[in-house]
Amino acid sequence: MHAVIPYAIAAILFGLGVYGVLRRRNAILVLMAVELMLNAVNLVFVTADVTTRSATPHAGAVFTLFVIVLAAAEVGVGLAIVLQYYRLRRAVAIDEVELERVDG
Repeated sequence: MHAVIPYAIAAILFGLGVYGVLRRRNAILVLMAVELMLNAVNLVFVTADVTTRSATPHAGAVFTLFVIVLAAAEVGVGLAIVLQYYRLRRAVAIDEVELERVDG
């Protein structure tokens, strides 16, 4: 198998993820787009590990496991924030989120 094919697929997945982050208004869809980008990075790590002969065996797989753990933590924290915001405002549109609150 040529190494170009997984790299091209990863580039397409990452591009779709960036498009999803930049164009979506729904917070859940933005989290899904971030997951898509992280999966593209995982594909690059595994492909690089298979195609290159490095001094440390399976280094790409180890990095991929770290990215999977990071993605799981991101989903947990992100969904908790989105659910709490939905309980307060009854909407998850990112355009309507108040970043600063002015009291007084």
